[in-house]
Amino acid sequence: MTHIANRIIQPLRRNLVGRAGRRRLAGMVLVIGICGGNLALAAPAPGTVARPPMGWFVAGSKPEFYRAGLDRAAIHEGQPSGYLMSTVPTVAGFGNIMQTILAGEYAGKRIRLRAQVKSQELSDWAGLWMRVDKGKTVMAFDNMQARPIRGTTDWKPYDVVLDVPPDATEISFGALLSGGGKVWINGMSFEAVGKDVALTIDKAPESPKFPAHPVNLDFSKYDHGGTSENAPAQE
Repeated sequence: MTHIANRIIQPLRRNLVGRAGRRRLAGMVLVIGICGGNLALAAPAPGTVARPPMGWFVAGSKPEFYRAGLDRAAIHEGQPSGYLMSTVPTVAGFGNIMQTILAGEYAGKRIRLRAQVKSQELSDWAGLWMRVDKGKTVMAFDNMQARPIRGTTDWKPYDVVLDVPPDATEISFGALLSGGGKVWINGMSFEAVGKDVALTIDKAPESPKFPAHPVNLDFSKYDHGGTSENAPAQE
């Protein structure tokens, strides 16, 4: 699992929202990015609100270099756009716009996060993402890194589908951007689906494998199976 996956699956602060049988996020469009290193984009444009929409917050490996808000000038299917953009030309990391909800209503169900996505001049990649947790344990995770959105693309539907175990406690989801560029997201929905809808990831992240008892307390054994006498010398 890459550093981006590892950063996302670390516990993030919780931002709980209310009940949802089928949650349609009001046709909200999320916009992520900075275009072509244009520093002018770091300043709010006319018609924008430079704070995250209600229920959303900015996170990631470098959240200090991203800003989220609402862009009333970016209309798709009759709806204005939210956005997340970098405030510097390049970022060695990623930002995302996300929220966390209690898993209770979705426990034991298969959940689909769906949205229409359009991208422009991505320097790295972007995607939707969802993570299912039991406390601090990640039970299921997909951030589309195996099928990333790259470059400039027109509107296209994307899904993230995960099973929520009965004992799950929270579900986090949203959209992320690695590097620069722009991503618009429209018509986002979050709903339970039937088992006939395929999962978008084959298995949950593997938990670290730990021994049952302390080992190698005298520091004499090495990973290759040898002892200190035939261990490789330090270069």
